[in-house]
Amino acid sequence: MNVYDSARMADVLAPLGYRPVDQPDDADMVILNTCHIREKATEKVFSELGRLRTLKVQKAARGGRMVLAVAGCVGQAEGAGILARAPYVDLVFGPQTFHRLPELVARAAGGGVLDTEFPAESKFDFLPEEQAGQGLSAFLAVQEGCDKFCTFCVVPYTRGAEFSRPAGAILAEARRLIRGGAREITLLGQNVNAWHGEAAGGGGGSWGLGRLIRALAELEGLLRLRYTTSHPGDMDDELMSAHGEVPQLMPFVHLPVQSGSDRILAAMNRRHRADDYLRRVGRLRRFRADLALSSDFIVGFPGETDADFQELCDFVQAARFDNLGVFTYSDEDTSASYPLDGKVDGRTAQNRNRRLMGIQRRIARARNRGLVGSQVSVLVEGPSAETPLLWEARMATQAPEIDGVTLINDFEGAEPHPGEIRRLRITEAHDYDVVGSLLEPTESAPRFAVPGLIGIAPLAA
Repeated sequence: MNVYDSARMADVLAPLGYRPVDQPDDADMVILNTCHIREKATEKVFSELGRLRTLKVQKAARGGRMVLAVAGCVGQAEGAGILARAPYVDLVFGPQTFHRLPELVARAAGGGVLDTEFPAESKFDFLPEEQAGQGLSAFLAVQEGCDKFCTFCVVPYTRGAEFSRPAGAILAEARRLIRGGAREITLLGQNVNAWHGEAAGGGGGSWGLGRLIRALAELEGLLRLRYTTSHPGDMDDELMSAHGEVPQLMPFVHLPVQSGSDRILAAMNRRHRADDYLRRVGRLRRFRADLALSSDFIVGFPGETDADFQELCDFVQAARFDNLGVFTYSDEDTSASYPLDGKVDGRTAQNRNRRLMGIQRRIARARNRGLVGSQVSVLVEGPSAETPLLWEARMATQAPEIDGVTLINDFEGAEPHPGEIRRLRITEAHDYDVVGSLLEPTESAPRFAVPGLIGIAPLAA
């Protein structure tokens, strides 16, 4: 979501003459777009602000000015506390008010501008059209906020109540992303599968996410659709059936569960039991047998005993996730879990984190080894930044921003172009990545030129 918000902030600032730069050293404005989920998020923000303060002073000595801003969920949660602790910060604003950036920048001449209200208007009604494409894989926010109030989470307080954008506005933005080169779109929301928006076409009524996905799949040029992040309680039959009936919807679901212990799930206010989760996953896999499942877990939650953790390990072994995010509980003083008794000491929590990741690493390695020798379809992305001699691509089960990528080490026949869907024979397997050889393209393989990619020739017409 922050990647999407940052791109939209750049769109808002463009009419003021701002353009993105790669380094902050001589920037006229630096915005820290922050997340409050990760451990010690606030302290990391202040650490970065200390470094940026030096750049701000240096620019002032050269006769220039650097506007320094804190945006996002830390800005929303800490508000005036940031200005009190770091008075050299010019702007602090939350994730729902960045559409007001032109006004805030104008007021920043006096410094110390704060805007962490939850405005009555939707920011999406005031955002300009996108200035540039996001590339092959684009993000599109369809839902924001959360009404679940899990005890470990501050999102309802930093992002606000659940809000769904109208279907017509989403479809219009998707068309613009496709014109900008997107071949894959990931629908975003704190609880994206809770989306229920005004139907497109002016006929009245409301759509659910499954119906929206079917409408998006009809857009010419869109090859792949994904959505994240979901809540188990909002996974309805319409959405599940879309996985079996919409070819563009990738067989990948990120469905956080957070614990495998019913006692801990209740303390987290997750509103489901471990067996409830497994039943939903089983139903999803009946619609799409090759579904890849990703999830998040918190270890070291207050009151988590060795027995609770063992239940979690057994749960992970039973579910056989394709990918896991494992996080050590962070005791944020703004969360409902902060006053709970039974805090787990840091060393124990870290050991549990390592043990759970070890279990998942063995599961992922075995799964990837089972793919060796098989042929799969991949979306070609381009030369690898980390390994220049290889190209990167993603299988349907590999989502953007999730660990795991397909590396191409050999071209059998025609070289690839970004945006193509090609067949690949997997030759090597590692813990999270696989390596393979591209096969000759078939006549039916979708081929697209993608504008704006430097150094890569577009396909001939």
